[in-house]
Amino acid sequence: MTLPRTQEEAAAELEKLAAEIAHHNRRYHDADAPEISDADFDALVRRNAEIEAAFPELVRADSPSRQIGATPSGPLAKVAHARQMFSLDNGFADEDVADFLGRVRRFLKLADDAPVELTAEPKIDGLSCSLRYEDGVLVQALTRGDGRIGEDVTPNVRTIADIPHRIEGAPPVCEVRGEVYMAKADFAALNARLLLEAEETGKEARQFANPRNAAAGSLRQKDAAVTATRPLRFLAWGWGELSEPLAVKQYEAIDRIRAWGFPVSDLFVRAPALADALAQYRAIETRRADLPFDIDGVVYKVDRLDWQERLGYVGRAPRWGLAHKFPAERAQTTLQAIDIQVGRTGKLTPVARLEPVTVGGVVVSNATLHNADEIARLGVRPGDRVVLQRAGDVIPQIVENLTRDEPRAEWHFPTHCPICESEAVAEEGEVDVRCTGGLICPAQRLERLKHFVSRGALDIDGLGEKTLIELLDLGWIAEPADIFRLAQHRDALLGREGWQEKSVDGLLAAIEAKRAPDAARLLFGLGIRHIGAITARDLLKRYVTLPALEALADELIALREATPLQLGETEAKHRTRLDKAMAERIGVENVGAAVGHALADFFHEPHNRAVWADLLREVSPPPFVVESRDSEVTGKTLVFTGTLEAVSRDEAKAQAERLGARVSGSVSAKTDMVIAGPGAGSKLKKAADLGIRVISESDWLAIVSASE
Repeated sequence: MTLPRTQEEAAAELEKLAAEIAHHNRRYHDADAPEISDADFDALVRRNAEIEAAFPELVRADSPSRQIGATPSGPLAKVAHARQMFSLDNGFADEDVADFLGRVRRFLKLADDAPVELTAEPKIDGLSCSLRYEDGVLVQALTRGDGRIGEDVTPNVRTIADIPHRIEGAPPVCEVRGEVYMAKADFAALNARLLLEAEETGKEARQFANPRNAAAGSLRQKDAAVTATRPLRFLAWGWGELSEPLAVKQYEAIDRIRAWGFPVSDLFVRAPALADALAQYRAIETRRADLPFDIDGVVYKVDRLDWQERLGYVGRAPRWGLAHKFPAERAQTTLQAIDIQVGRTGKLTPVARLEPVTVGGVVVSNATLHNADEIARLGVRPGDRVVLQRAGDVIPQIVENLTRDEPRAEWHFPTHCPICESEAVAEEGEVDVRCTGGLICPAQRLERLKHFVSRGALDIDGLGEKTLIELLDLGWIAEPADIFRLAQHRDALLGREGWQEKSVDGLLAAIEAKRAPDAARLLFGLGIRHIGAITARDLLKRYVTLPALEALADELIALREATPLQLGETEAKHRTRLDKAMAERIGVENVGAAVGHALADFFHEPHNRAVWADLLREVSPPPFVVESRDSEVTGKTLVFTGTLEAVSRDEAKAQAERLGARVSGSVSAKTDMVIAGPGAGSKLKKAADLGIRVISESDWLAIVSASE
């Protein structure tokens, strides 16, 4: 796939990727119910990284490259990690591992042939967990969560036989980290037991899709007694907060953790060179099917802990570690039908209904077909024999059509929404087909309301999907403003099954608490295309109030109408001219014409305007206030030039990012500070011409030291 041609296109795709990846992170980490394969998810992350590399100035605050997992949203208590739990970057080929070692050497300023010893171990497909011991006693256990905040699963963890309640010889404060998992044989036995219990009680059978989901669901139970009945296990792979160092090498530190009684993989080895690391990868891959637990790759870590400390982290991942993923598993089956699902934004997504087949130990019967272009590429039709690829998730990907040359009626993508029968169209330059029914489409109505009350938007407790469906079926809500009029149905709601006075009053109180919502959250909650959480904040920073934003939309509508196609002008040139004018009128950095068109489209539709006006009669968001931080370089744009002697360029950039600054590769009028080392050339001259503050590397290190 080619890279975007303009900043506006890049910003729009990065926003879309951020929202899509965040959604799939929540499905995987929080709901334990992934919707796409690991391979599909990794492809989204790689695409995001490619665009960010080409347009570094567009890296978003909510970029997936800076995120880990998903913020917990379940019933368990939320607790901040004493030391953040990071994720790992992925590699998919031997060349990726060689590149990883090259980056390590360059960061540390080592020779190209300098030895860098690694450790290698299987990457277990389970749920990461951090175990905190104080004076040798287990006092707390947290899931990874979003890396900063996890869920407290201490009572549940105490039921896992592999995890000691006391350890001898550890530092006074010691966090042991590892993976909670379920062995393949135990998973099969658990599902068989659940099926038998369902048959005996006459209830619907609830079985887990794979061992990872089983482990996550079992560990995150509200009742530890339920967890105690599930065959969970634990393997240690690292540590968090320590009151004193464990060792000077990764291998020695893990060996010490093993001595305390924690299980450690028998396949955990030292790899003195690249060839040794790849040999261990091949050895583990060969044994993969015979291992007692699911794995999806091999993890490499720099063995020297002082080097790990220097390398540090970038975004969501350590520079000193890499996950070398295995190729996805495959199987053949028959495509029985193609169904269409309608999402929150009206996107029509084709889903393949398959003859059930086992792929990687999981029985699957559905696969996403993404869009019309993907169907055309594969040439699939009901009745075709297809190859599935699975990389650890429930819904796999169709990678090949084995019978595309056989005569069979072609399958045509629908031109109308299957739910509301509104016209379904694709925007210019896009492959996604969307229903134009908006808020009148029942499929979109539920999804839009779910989005409106979600954690990132108004965050109204008690309005889950089940409750929203019930209220929709009753006809009590159809649009966001209706939520704030639910109090008139209080008595009727009390008379319904499952509703008690406490739950009804709790829901109504939660709704009333959102009468003065954050304006950016309210704007994001409307689900307008291209306006994610960050873009909503950027717009409100500039326009402060929602009425001012509505006035902007009116101006953009008028601008479109006043910018007709000129005589002799091509449609492409007209679009470019209009897009430039819209972006200039918006006047917000990194917010381009795609957002302008989305705003204009939303407010040009009378029904949407009516929904907006109705909502603002029920809520009164205060003017948006930008939070500020006191730091010498926070929020400033820096440029490093010349030769840095004390630290590498990458390490200096990492320091700046930790202090909240943005690093640019070129000097412009927007640059706030230039850090110049020996040999600085044209950038230093340009900074002088523009009157930009220039400091030395030693001055920079003093700023870093003062801020830490």
